[in-house]
Amino acid sequence: MTSSQKAKKQELPPTAWAVLGLLSFPGERTGYELKKWADSSLRFFYWSPAISQIYAELRRLEELGYASSARSGPEEARAKRRYTITDAGREALAGWAADTAEAGPPVLKHGLLLRVWLGHLAEPERLRAMVGEHLERTREELAAVREAMEHAADVPEWAFPTLALRWSERQHLAELELAEALLADLSALPEGGTAGRQADRDAPTPG
Repeated sequence: MTSSQKAKKQELPPTAWAVLGLLSFPGERTGYELKKWADSSLRFFYWSPAISQIYAELRRLEELGYASSARSGPEEARAKRRYTITDAGREALAGWAADTAEAGPPVLKHGLLLRVWLGHLAEPERLRAMVGEHLERTREELAAVREAMEHAADVPEWAFPTLALRWSERQHLAELELAEALLADLSALPEGGTAGRQADRDAPTPG
Protein backbone atom coordinates (compact mmCIF):
# COMPACT_ATOMS: atom_id res chain seq x y z
CA MET A 1 0.00 0.00 0.00
CA THR A 2 1.44 3.37 -1.00
CA SER A 3 1.67 6.34 1.37
CA SER A 4 -1.13 8.03 -0.59
CA GLN A 5 -3.36 4.99 -0.23
CA LYS A 6 -2.58 4.83 3.51
CA ALA A 7 -3.60 8.46 3.90
CA LYS A 8 -6.88 7.79 2.12
CA LYS A 9 -7.48 4.73 4.28
CA GLN A 10 -6.93 6.68 7.49
CA GLU A 11 -9.47 9.32 6.43
CA LEU A 12 -12.35 6.88 6.21
CA PRO A 13 -14.73 6.40 9.17
CA PRO A 14 -16.41 3.04 9.85
CA THR A 15 -19.56 4.23 8.06
CA ALA A 16 -17.63 4.59 4.82
CA TRP A 17 -16.18 1.11 5.12
CA ALA A 18 -19.64 -0.29 5.82
CA VAL A 19 -21.06 1.38 2.69
CA LEU A 20 -18.09 0.19 0.64
CA GLY A 21 -18.68 -3.27 2.08
CA LEU A 22 -22.26 -3.22 0.83
CA LEU A 23 -20.92 -2.38 -2.63
CA SER A 24 -18.43 -5.26 -2.52
CA PHE A 25 -21.13 -7.83 -3.29
CA PRO A 26 -22.06 -8.53 -6.93
CA GLY A 27 -24.32 -6.06 -8.70
CA GLU A 28 -24.92 -2.32 -8.94
CA ARG A 29 -27.07 -0.59 -6.33
CA THR A 30 -28.67 2.77 -5.72
CA GLY A 31 -28.29 4.58 -2.42
CA TYR A 32 -31.85 3.63 -1.56
CA GLU A 33 -31.13 -0.05 -2.23
CA LEU A 34 -28.01 0.15 -0.05
CA LYS A 35 -30.11 1.61 2.77
CA LYS A 36 -32.67 -1.21 2.48
CA TRP A 37 -29.91 -3.80 2.58
CA ALA A 38 -28.29 -2.16 5.60
CA ASP A 39 -31.66 -2.21 7.38
CA SER A 40 -32.03 -5.94 6.71
CA SER A 41 -28.47 -6.95 7.59
CA LEU A 42 -26.06 -4.47 9.18
CA ARG A 43 -28.47 -3.22 11.81
CA PHE A 44 -28.73 -6.64 13.42
CA PHE A 45 -25.10 -6.72 14.50
CA TYR A 46 -23.67 -3.23 13.97
CA TRP A 47 -25.92 -0.34 12.96
CA SER A 48 -27.69 1.05 9.90
CA PRO A 49 -26.55 4.44 8.58
CA ALA A 50 -29.16 7.05 7.74
CA ILE A 51 -29.84 7.51 4.03
CA SER A 52 -28.15 10.91 4.20
CA GLN A 53 -25.02 9.26 5.63
CA ILE A 54 -25.02 6.67 2.88
CA TYR A 55 -25.13 9.29 0.13
CA ALA A 56 -22.46 11.37 1.85
CA GLU A 57 -20.17 8.33 2.05
CA LEU A 58 -20.89 7.39 -1.56
CA ARG A 59 -19.70 10.84 -2.63
CA ARG A 60 -16.59 10.44 -0.50
CA LEU A 61 -15.87 6.99 -1.91
CA GLU A 62 -16.22 8.29 -5.47
CA GLU A 63 -13.82 11.14 -4.74
CA LEU A 64 -11.27 8.63 -3.44
CA GLY A 65 -11.71 6.40 -6.48
CA TYR A 66 -13.11 3.56 -4.39
CA ALA A 67 -16.55 3.62 -6.04
CA SER A 68 -17.99 4.68 -9.36
CA SER A 69 -21.52 5.49 -10.43
CA ALA A 70 -23.61 5.81 -13.55
CA ARG A 71 -27.02 7.36 -14.12
CA SER A 72 -29.69 5.18 -15.71
CA GLY A 73 -30.79 5.85 -19.25
CA PRO A 74 -34.10 7.01 -20.72
CA GLU A 75 -35.50 3.48 -20.54
CA GLU A 76 -36.33 4.12 -16.89
CA ALA A 77 -39.16 6.47 -16.04
CA ARG A 78 -37.16 7.95 -13.18
CA ALA A 79 -33.42 8.35 -13.50
CA LYS A 80 -31.40 6.53 -10.86
CA ARG A 81 -27.72 6.61 -10.01
CA ARG A 82 -26.24 3.18 -9.37
CA TYR A 83 -22.95 2.58 -7.63
CA THR A 84 -20.28 -0.10 -7.90
CA ILE A 85 -16.99 -0.75 -6.15
CA THR A 86 -13.78 -0.18 -8.09
CA ASP A 87 -10.69 -2.38 -8.09
CA ALA A 88 -8.95 0.18 -5.89
CA GLY A 89 -11.92 0.17 -3.52
CA ARG A 90 -11.97 -3.60 -3.29
CA GLU A 91 -8.24 -3.68 -2.54
CA ALA A 92 -8.57 -1.01 0.15
CA LEU A 93 -11.58 -2.74 1.70
CA ALA A 94 -9.79 -6.10 1.77
CA GLY A 95 -6.89 -4.47 3.57
CA TRP A 96 -9.17 -2.80 6.09
CA ALA A 97 -11.17 -5.99 6.72
CA ALA A 98 -7.96 -7.93 7.37
CA ASP A 99 -6.68 -5.38 9.89
CA THR A 100 -7.92 -6.79 13.20
CA ALA A 101 -6.29 -3.94 15.12
CA GLU A 102 -8.95 -1.59 13.77
CA ALA A 103 -11.89 -3.75 14.84
CA GLY A 104 -11.77 -2.56 18.43
CA PRO A 105 -13.71 -4.04 21.33
CA PRO A 106 -17.51 -4.40 21.18
CA VAL A 107 -19.34 -1.37 22.54
CA LEU A 108 -22.45 -1.96 24.63
CA LYS A 109 -24.83 0.95 25.22
CA HIS A 110 -27.93 -0.61 26.77
CA GLY A 111 -30.56 2.07 27.32
CA LEU A 112 -32.76 -0.21 29.40
CA LEU A 113 -29.94 -1.11 31.78
CA LEU A 114 -29.13 2.57 32.24
CA ARG A 115 -32.70 3.05 33.45
CA VAL A 116 -32.49 0.00 35.70
CA TRP A 117 -29.29 1.44 37.12
CA LEU A 118 -31.39 4.49 38.04
CA GLY A 119 -34.14 2.31 39.42
CA HIS A 120 -34.03 4.03 42.79
CA LEU A 121 -35.79 6.93 41.04
CA ALA A 122 -38.48 4.81 39.38
CA GLU A 123 -41.46 2.73 40.41
CA PRO A 124 -40.73 -1.03 40.43
CA GLU A 125 -43.87 -1.71 38.39
CA ARG A 126 -42.70 0.65 35.65
CA LEU A 127 -39.28 -0.96 35.54
CA ARG A 128 -40.82 -4.40 35.15
CA ALA A 129 -43.09 -3.06 32.40
CA MET A 130 -40.06 -1.62 30.59
CA VAL A 131 -38.31 -4.99 30.68
CA GLY A 132 -41.48 -6.61 29.34
CA GLU A 133 -41.56 -4.11 26.47
CA HIS A 134 -37.90 -4.83 25.79
CA LEU A 135 -38.64 -8.54 25.63
CA GLU A 136 -41.37 -7.96 23.07
CA ARG A 137 -39.14 -5.76 20.91
CA THR A 138 -36.33 -8.31 21.09
CA ARG A 139 -38.68 -11.09 19.97
CA GLU A 140 -39.73 -8.93 17.01
CA GLU A 141 -36.10 -8.27 16.13
CA LEU A 142 -35.31 -11.99 16.40
CA ALA A 143 -38.10 -12.73 13.94
CA ALA A 144 -36.68 -10.12 11.56
CA VAL A 145 -33.20 -11.64 11.84
CA ARG A 146 -34.55 -15.08 11.00
CA GLU A 147 -36.45 -13.67 8.04
CA ALA A 148 -33.24 -12.09 6.75
CA MET A 149 -31.42 -15.40 7.23
CA GLU A 150 -34.02 -17.21 5.17
CA HIS A 151 -33.71 -14.61 2.43
CA ALA A 152 -29.92 -14.96 2.31
CA ALA A 153 -29.71 -18.73 2.74
CA ASP A 154 -30.04 -19.61 -0.96
CA VAL A 155 -27.61 -16.97 -2.27
CA PRO A 156 -24.04 -18.34 -2.45
CA GLU A 157 -22.51 -14.84 -2.45
CA TRP A 158 -24.17 -14.13 0.91
CA ALA A 159 -22.57 -17.01 2.83
CA PHE A 160 -20.60 -14.71 5.13
CA PRO A 161 -23.46 -12.26 5.74
CA THR A 162 -25.50 -15.32 6.68
CA LEU A 163 -22.88 -16.23 9.30
CA ALA A 164 -23.12 -12.71 10.75
CA LEU A 165 -26.91 -13.02 10.86
CA ARG A 166 -26.61 -16.41 12.54
CA TRP A 167 -24.44 -14.76 15.22
CA SER A 168 -27.10 -12.08 15.58
CA GLU A 169 -29.76 -14.74 16.06
CA ARG A 170 -27.74 -16.20 18.95
CA GLN A 171 -27.19 -12.73 20.38
CA HIS A 172 -30.91 -11.99 20.38
CA LEU A 173 -31.64 -15.35 22.02
CA ALA A 174 -29.07 -14.50 24.70
CA GLU A 175 -30.65 -11.07 25.14
CA LEU A 176 -34.03 -12.71 25.73
CA GLU A 177 -32.49 -14.96 28.38
CA LEU A 178 -30.78 -12.02 30.08
CA ALA A 179 -33.97 -9.94 30.05
CA GLU A 180 -35.99 -12.79 31.54
CA ALA A 181 -33.39 -13.11 34.32
CA LEU A 182 -33.50 -9.34 34.88
CA LEU A 183 -37.27 -9.47 35.15
CA ALA A 184 -36.96 -12.20 37.77
CA ASP A 185 -34.39 -10.14 39.68
CA LEU A 186 -36.68 -7.11 39.69
CA SER A 187 -39.60 -9.20 40.89
CA ALA A 188 -37.48 -10.50 43.76
CA LEU A 189 -36.78 -7.03 45.14
CA PRO A 190 -38.55 -6.05 48.36
CA GLU A 191 -41.74 -4.05 47.99
CA GLY A 192 -41.08 -0.31 47.92
CA GLY A 193 -37.66 -0.63 46.37
CA THR A 194 -34.23 -1.34 47.78
CA ALA A 195 -31.86 0.22 50.23
CA GLY A 196 -30.84 2.55 47.41
CA ARG A 197 -33.95 4.63 48.18
CA GLN A 198 -32.70 5.42 51.66
CA ALA A 199 -31.76 9.07 51.78
CA ASP A 200 -29.07 8.54 54.38
CA ARG A 201 -27.14 5.93 52.39
CA ASP A 202 -24.12 7.15 50.49
CA ALA A 203 -23.81 6.23 46.83
CA PRO A 204 -21.22 3.51 46.16
CA THR A 205 -17.88 4.81 44.98
CA PRO A 206 -14.81 2.96 43.72
CA GLY A 207 -11.81 2.51 45.92
